[in-house]
Amino acid sequence: MRPVAPPPVAPPDPPPPPRRRPTRRHAALAGLAAAALVAAALTVSSAASAADAVISQGKPATASSVENAAFPATAAVDGNAGTRWASAFSDPQWIRVDLGATATITQITLNWEAAYARSFQIQTSPDGNTWTNIYTTTTGAGGTQVLPVSGSGRYVRLNGTVRATAYGYSLFEFQVHGTFGGSNPPGGCGTTNAAQGKPATASSVQNAGFPATAAVDGNAGTRWSSAASDPQWIRVDLGSTQSICQVVLQWEAAYATAFQIQTSTNDSTWTTVYSATSATGGTQTLNVTGSGRYVRMNGTARGTGYGYSLWEMRIYTGTGTNPTDPPTSEPPTGTPVEPTDPRNPNFGPNTIVYDPSTPTATIQSRLNSIFTQQERNQFGPERYAVLFKPGTYTADVNLGFFTQVAGLGMSPDDVNLNGHVRAEAFWMGGNATQNFWRSAENLSVTLPAGVSVERWAVSQAAPYRRMHLRGGGNQIQLWNGGDGWSSGGFMADTKIDGAVVSGSQQQWYSRNSEFGSWSGSVWNMVFQGVTGAPPNHFPNPSHTVIANTPTVREKPFLYIDGTGEYRVFVPALRANSTGTTWFNKTPAGSSLSLSTFFIVRPGTPVATINSALSQGKNLLFAPGVHHVTSPIQVNRADTVVLGLGLATIQADNGSVGMRIADVNGVKVGGIMFEAGETNSPVLMEVGPPGSSADHAANPVSLHDVFFRIGGAGVGRATNTLTVNSDDVIGDHMWLWRADHGDGVGWSVNTADTGLTVNGDDVTMYGLFVEHFQKYQTVWNGERGRTYFYQNEFPYEMPNQAAWMNGSTRGYAAYKVNDAVNEHFAIGLGSYCVFTLDPSVVAERSFEVPTKTGVRFQNMVTVSLGGAGTINHIINNAGGTARAGAEIQYLNNYP
Repeated sequence: MRPVAPPPVAPPDPPPPPRRRPTRRHAALAGLAAAALVAAALTVSSAASAADAVISQGKPATASSVENAAFPATAAVDGNAGTRWASAFSDPQWIRVDLGATATITQITLNWEAAYARSFQIQTSPDGNTWTNIYTTTTGAGGTQVLPVSGSGRYVRLNGTVRATAYGYSLFEFQVHGTFGGSNPPGGCGTTNAAQGKPATASSVQNAGFPATAAVDGNAGTRWSSAASDPQWIRVDLGSTQSICQVVLQWEAAYATAFQIQTSTNDSTWTTVYSATSATGGTQTLNVTGSGRYVRMNGTARGTGYGYSLWEMRIYTGTGTNPTDPPTSEPPTGTPVEPTDPRNPNFGPNTIVYDPSTPTATIQSRLNSIFTQQERNQFGPERYAVLFKPGTYTADVNLGFFTQVAGLGMSPDDVNLNGHVRAEAFWMGGNATQNFWRSAENLSVTLPAGVSVERWAVSQAAPYRRMHLRGGGNQIQLWNGGDGWSSGGFMADTKIDGAVVSGSQQQWYSRNSEFGSWSGSVWNMVFQGVTGAPPNHFPNPSHTVIANTPTVREKPFLYIDGTGEYRVFVPALRANSTGTTWFNKTPAGSSLSLSTFFIVRPGTPVATINSALSQGKNLLFAPGVHHVTSPIQVNRADTVVLGLGLATIQADNGSVGMRIADVNGVKVGGIMFEAGETNSPVLMEVGPPGSSADHAANPVSLHDVFFRIGGAGVGRATNTLTVNSDDVIGDHMWLWRADHGDGVGWSVNTADTGLTVNGDDVTMYGLFVEHFQKYQTVWNGERGRTYFYQNEFPYEMPNQAAWMNGSTRGYAAYKVNDAVNEHFAIGLGSYCVFTLDPSVVAERSFEVPTKTGVRFQNMVTVSLGGAGTINHIINNAGGTARAGAEIQYLNNYP
């Protein structure tokens, strides 16, 4: 960016509501999935202990009444949470199940629909006539109730005496847990469920509502559900090698006809201890003999057209030993990789972790030495992550290039720094337009006594994410404070108690944050889902305010739990959200032990990385530059790839840096991709060409993912990022063909296009694309959405003839394919500064089909210092940005 004087700044229409995608699922599947989601969303009123098997499923059931024939008593014992029993609208009513023989009853699980019982009893009987109460309540709260009980009988009855609503009683499932004829487990087998609460992973999930952990949470009202394909697996880490004597599988309606129970000591080589080829679902109690730390249900053939679905997977351990002639084992999926100790991980030498007992002088000395090295080091290979365990510290964190500072708490308020977390530009005379590549995350900051100003003077690729600046009288300045410019920043999931002052910051995107107030504007300030945002008014001042964020998940983050174990929290998908995920609320999402991650340190061969991925591992990249000569291949749904210290993947020898299969829920965060000297066809590819799977319920998401071509040396790539999968979310990305540094020149660091989107329903939040030699962004998919776009054309084309698109002068900054029928973009800025030949003209910044479904709002073009011309803003509409009329605005197109 080049600093220029602030522009004068007229008013926007409000943004349109986001368009909803047409469904691609068959109606039957949608109906079943909706019913299952309703069931999964029910609340749990009491925690389950290690439960015995469900012995009521499929047994004869009768009731005092039914609402109509669609809601029979048998629907409450069929194992399908999408069907239900519903009674007449009166009191009392009952439902009864005949177990077929006398059983010991240890637990009742009631999965209520919205019409529940406020007062009821659970009763048992030996003959269906004489009843004994084993549970009574007058304060039932509905949802999913897990009731520990003690009793026996052939018949079990729920007797409702007071309804909570005007409707009848309604149960999705009435589950009786117990045993017939004494203890279920074989001799010497314990009665404690060793799997409950342990780390669980799976080959895939149907969507974020059905995680692997739901099958080991002790709650028979939650479940794991996989993608609808074979094979699929779910795996539990027991934490140590144990003798396995029994596995209980409590299937939902979508069960396995063929599967194996497998054990492993190393999460790599698996031994089959039970095999089935004609299973019928329900609750299966499997007595086995084996040992291992890891236990896996490996499903190879489904019993339905849906995925595999388990309410619970329970594992019992004891004194059993392996058989003398063990079953044959599956071939290993790869050479075992270095395991990660979740309590003492090896993050490499450039990750520095502090705890509150560390002397303040020690912390400050190291922070100062890192900043001295990194203040000007924008193209060096050094990378640093400075992490603070929960507690209170006194520290002044001044961030230079390629430095991340982050807290290791579950909430930003778990780590408080009395001092500063700041970014300034004194190294460049106050000009912050090159303050790139640094980050502050998951911390709270209390400014020193008598100080009321924090500075975050940055431009691209410098996220201020999940932060809390305390003190209503304080302010955070988004420029260096009176001297110089900054140009393009990002803030998300952040709370600023006081004021945000943008000053000479030229453009900024704020998402899902909470501000005391905001003041200032230059060209393009966009606020989305932000409480405390200024009024919507564009372009004078240039404030674009969008009430909420349609669909987003926050970036995964590293933290330490109460036991001292490192874990990664994966925030849940949110719809139509405002504000932070964490302030005065409990974040929704799932937690993964760091033992499920392979730590990639610089020098790790790509074959080892891919071997770890093939073994079901997630990836954590340590700070540094990681050279690859073949693609990192992410094939498993829900894989997490997280970088520390802006870890950089450099594609050498013309390689692709990373390819992601067309699967659900992969998350990539905190990674930079860099081109090598030999041209790469693309640096990152999300989904192979032709991808078409629907990922709306669990999309791939990219968080703080940056790309660089040149600057540190010669780099070349035809395309930079290509998105072929549907529903992908981009959450803050900068794609940059270098305009300064080493290896820079029109015929040196060659790159045609920054971003190419071929998938449908792709959404970008905070998209920065600069200096590519043809189209900066090409959008071929339907129903794309972009919220905030910042662009600069290339600087250094030698003349107009070198930059022609056929007979058109130059290439648009943002091209929507003529065949696209629906697209929405809002808050877009495009700039030119043609340094070698100011007579060069870009015909337009935005080139789109003129259709009612294609809408662009709140656009600005700028000729920086009058060096070059942008003839039109969008198609042939909008004024000409040129010397003497440098800034042009347009509110709507068409």
